[in-house]
Amino acid sequence: MNKHTSCFLCGSATLMPMKGYHERHGLVRCRDCGFVFMDRIPTPEELDAHYGVYAYGREVAVSPETQASYNVLLDEFEAYRKTGRILDVGCGRGWFLDEARKRGWEVHGTEFSTTAVELCRAKGIAMQQGVLDPAGYPAEGFDVITSFEVLEHINDPHDEMARIVPLLRRGGLFYCTTPNFDSVMRYYLKAEYNIIGYPEHLSYYTKRTLTRMVEQHGLELRRFMSTGLSLTRLRTSKRPEGGQQVGADDADERLRREIGRKWYLAVAKRAVNTLLTATNTGLTLKGWFVKP
Repeated sequence: MNKHTSCFLCGSATLMPMKGYHERHGLVRCRDCGFVFMDRIPTPEELDAHYGVYAYGREVAVSPETQASYNVLLDEFEAYRKTGRILDVGCGRGWFLDEARKRGWEVHGTEFSTTAVELCRAKGIAMQQGVLDPAGYPAEGFDVITSFEVLEHINDPHDEMARIVPLLRRGGLFYCTTPNFDSVMRYYLKAEYNIIGYPEHLSYYTKRTLTRMVEQHGLELRRFMSTGLSLTRLRTSKRPEGGQQVGADDADERLRREIGRKWYLAVAKRAVNTLLTATNTGLTLKGWFVKP
């Protein structure tokens, strides 16, 4: 079994096993920068076995609430539209890019899964399969590059950012999301929190470590949020037999539908997310970074 001997964020060799987390999951924390990650390095065979079960071929409809949230983001991205080109790294079924295409963006995506690539191409999305290859695109050719829930899956974030940044034009936006290791849910659930899992999630960010990692590649933080709680994660973490995957009719989606129907729930949601962002304890980290 191969293991990391130094922090792949700052390079420090001072790694501390995390009590209660290392025994169960193999998590270590860098004493110098505070970054948390799996000490094990997955083999290609482990990754193939794990990601090979992803059901991209199954018909799954995007919810109206998810579409609405994508369009809120796209409204913000209009301020960065110049070339009209947008790239989503690790775009899954292409739901976000499908919404962007409807609004006139020239859309590009990357994915590992052959099935996912075929699904996206059928929607008119220009796809690249495998690891992002900058040689396949013009330098500084994109107004916006997005990365939704991708960074936690990789254990070489500097390599990932080195591929992304040259493709972003000056003044362009890099937007990323990733689970928050400082979330109130992780503090409550501790090692039972089912976002923690090898070999799917290898890196665990906080506002501090995510910002440090991205800014090391010359991007500047413009906005940061830490939002959300998950009833589904709470249930499935406490009852593993309930499964780890969220679905179209789970508790979270039902609550989102109710929030969309009732104004006072929407007000409450905004208030909760304001508090979570102020304390950096939300479920998800969301960062807006600009290339100067």
